[in-house]
Amino acid sequence: MTAAKLSLENLTKAFGRKHVLNGLTLDVAPGRSLVIIGGSGVGKSVSIKCAMGLIRPDSGTIRVDGEDVTHARGEKLSAVRAKFGMLFQGAALFDSLTIWENVAFRLLYADRMSRKDARERAIETMRQVRLAPETANLRPVELSGGMQKRAGLARAIITKPELIFFDEPTTGLDPITADAINELIVEMVKNLGCAAVSITHDMASARKIADEIAMIHDGRIVWRGAASTIDQSGSAMVDQFINGRAEGPIQAIV
Repeated sequence: MTAAKLSLENLTKAFGRKHVLNGLTLDVAPGRSLVIIGGSGVGKSVSIKCAMGLIRPDSGTIRVDGEDVTHARGEKLSAVRAKFGMLFQGAALFDSLTIWENVAFRLLYADRMSRKDARERAIETMRQVRLAPETANLRPVELSGGMQKRAGLARAIITKPELIFFDEPTTGLDPITADAINELIVEMVKNLGCAAVSITHDMASARKIADEIAMIHDGRIVWRGAASTIDQSGSAMVDQFINGRAEGPIQAIV
């Protein structure tokens, strides 16, 4: 059996009196795409921030390639993060940098690659996500939302990561552009042979990019299965969520 690329074991995390993670356990194998769904404030973003070492869990264990990295710091944490790529919600490009500088950010500021080599690598990666080289010297404000997302995806894959995190990859995009981004995500993950963990509210996106889907509620996984089986999950919570119904075991926050 293939060892998990990432494993979160019984994670808990509270912010003051607010308990966000309550024994969350999940894993993803190399070459597999896991999508985490769930309502707002149930722990989706906190779970991946813990996985990336941006937030420390109160208890539980985080393993990458079988190694316990829960309390990793300094050079050890940097070495773990070097295995990761991240597509942020809204792309999160730096307004003061050109598109190629955004794409090559890690190469320039972490790997200290020369600007000439970093620019060549950035343009090569931009081509992979269907972003024309002519956009390299533009600023993010000069690009459409879909093009900004492509630039964010290029930045996520430029170092050929072993694990990519996608945070709401289609937020703010029209349905056609969103589908094009989903297809790119599937293509890039397949080409890299990496693992992927995504969080989303968009069920069309989840169905397209996932091998497996896991649903979080109240800080723990309440269902997990193959993406193709989600309509027959047998879970009232999953059924309510994927069909967008106000009535059901999950209480809407208004």
